Amino acid sequence: SKQSGKILNFIEEKGFKISAQKKIRLTKKQAEGFYNVHKERPFFPELVEFMTSGPILVQVLEANNAVNKYRDIMGTTDPEEAKNDTIRSLYGKDIQCNAVHGSDSLENAKIEISFFFNELELLT
Repeated sequence: SKQSGKILNFIEEKGFKISAQKKIRLTKKQAEGFYNVHKERPFFPELVEFMTSGPILVQVLEANNAVNKYRDIMGTTDPEEAKNDTIRSLYGKDIQCNAVHGSDSLENAKIEISFFFNELELLT
């Protein structure tokens, strides 16, 4: 979509290298697997429904201190509360449709990257 192009530009302008990327459509089972950590939360069914409602763009981003740096440029979960000049303040609609997901730790980044990408796709 037009939004994804703007978000990609924003990410690159902030100094990230996109080292792997693909557009996919998650099945219900895949979305439930990815968000398994939230399965007991009341918003889980809506999250799964939203994440399977259309194609998504998954990426591996590289930068110094990438996890923290990306969390800074994403902005807080609720776009209404996100700082200006963050992805969610610019492109998020609401707390659920907030434009982007980002790993919250290096450990989770490794798990989440391996969920979407195989070794071949990561050798660039």
